[in-house]
Amino acid sequence: MTKTLKILTAQLNPIVGDIDGNLELARAALKEGAEKGADLVVFAEMLILGYPPEDLVLKPSAVEDCMEAVRKLASETAERPACIIGSPWQDDGLFNSIIYCEGGRISARYDKQELPNYGVFDEQRLFEKGRSPACVVELKGVKIGLAICEDVWFERVPKAAKEAGADLLIVPNGSPWRRSIHAERAEAFDRWSGLGLPYLFVNQVGGQDELVFDGGSYATNSTHGERCGLIGQFEAGTELTEFDIEAKRFILKDRGCRLDHDGWHMEYRAATLALGDYVNKNRFPGVVIGLSGGIDSALTAAIAVDALGPERVWCVMMPSKYTSSESLEDAKLCAGMLGVRYDIINIAPGVSAMDEMLGDAFAETQPDTTEENIQSRLRGVTLMALSNKFGHMVVTTGNKSEMAVGYATLYGDMCGGYNPLKDFYKTEVFALSRWRNEHHPKGALGPAGEVIPERIITKPPSAELRADQKDEDSLPPYDTLDDILRGLVDNEEDIRDIMARGHDEATVKRIEHLLYLAEYKRRQAPPGAKVGGKNFGRDRRYPITNRFRDD
Repeated sequence: MTKTLKILTAQLNPIVGDIDGNLELARAALKEGAEKGADLVVFAEMLILGYPPEDLVLKPSAVEDCMEAVRKLASETAERPACIIGSPWQDDGLFNSIIYCEGGRISARYDKQELPNYGVFDEQRLFEKGRSPACVVELKGVKIGLAICEDVWFERVPKAAKEAGADLLIVPNGSPWRRSIHAERAEAFDRWSGLGLPYLFVNQVGGQDELVFDGGSYATNSTHGERCGLIGQFEAGTELTEFDIEAKRFILKDRGCRLDHDGWHMEYRAATLALGDYVNKNRFPGVVIGLSGGIDSALTAAIAVDALGPERVWCVMMPSKYTSSESLEDAKLCAGMLGVRYDIINIAPGVSAMDEMLGDAFAETQPDTTEENIQSRLRGVTLMALSNKFGHMVVTTGNKSEMAVGYATLYGDMCGGYNPLKDFYKTEVFALSRWRNEHHPKGALGPAGEVIPERIITKPPSAELRADQKDEDSLPPYDTLDDILRGLVDNEEDIRDIMARGHDEATVKRIEHLLYLAEYKRRQAPPGAKVGGKNFGRDRRYPITNRFRDD
């Protein structure tokens, strides 16, 4: 009979700062490992505190509580499997560590070597670099090398583990999802695949403010292309994997190994999980959304229903004198398709009251965007009043294209607690809406079939803040706008490179100017999960006061 090392991978959804709750998640997995005959249970990076902890990890009492929680868990390995768990650790410096617990005690600790300090990461300002690139422990005759996330994006740590005699590399991760992540991981990890070192990739799952984690834990004997997916993506769970002690290889199953390719199904699930976790982890009873009859609010409502269920989503139509009959019909039909509570609150009396209040101050002036913004802000006040009275969080509905050029009203349609479309360009909103009408996402709590009326998708977008208004009165067509914005935002291209793709110089310069001008709005915008190359918030950090223009 083949002698094997049985490893239970625990792909869990921790809550940052909930040390006791995260410890209970680990205990439950350790108990399950014992019941399934596992020799080792592996958890994700920083599981005890949650990842990313940001400056919470600089709170000494938080780190002390984490270390005590790990000691408690270690004591429970006397009668249960060994485990590897991530936690901050204070020991003549603050480290991002994984701790190996066996036989009722802490047997070894590995401190992260490669501290990412780009994009959404700030680890170099929080942690000290580990002092040794190699840490190898032995269990049932198998020499196990330890590494953490960024360590395996480079060859140095895997090579050091191999040279130290490792038969197997175990890599706990806190690796956020984005639409290019699988290709990026494959390219990076395959750089050291020539070492012939089998490895286990263990990642957390769940939404955490502006990041979402897909899990996607897997085992492989060599290259990224031969990986065997374990639990799946965007769901918590465990999976038992066996490592052949003599052959020094994983015994990979023939079924259930494929990880999903990137695509709209992944992006939709990412947006759904991110919103659901934000609402649930912050203990809101539900959400309230301004349903305008437009595509952004319709897709936002669909994501909310799929994340929370229709009974926790409240949609409110707030018409003014400029709201078309088509928008009223479309909003009502969309709410019916989704099965949500739907109310109409007319803002016309409020607009009249504001006109009267400001009459003297605005005397001898002509109506302009001021009066348009008053309508938007009255809608924000209305939704916030409902939120304050009943506890539902306001979900905003603006997309990345609008946020980029400031086509949004501060304290109006930007008012709210979370924005699931924050990192989706307008053209992507259209594509994602069509995809949702044709597919019922895995784990979705909303209905199957069409949930966004076709007319909402096909009619010209409009804020309906003045008569016969269309978005393209103020902006280039969205195909043009989004291509320019991808160049300016995601790729940091010079305007000459963008113009070389056929864009008009005046248009490109105008969009660049609007992008820089709207930075102050984006600093005050609600969070939303990163799904693309560079999101507004944690990823892209530009000065508000900024006179640079690419001439």
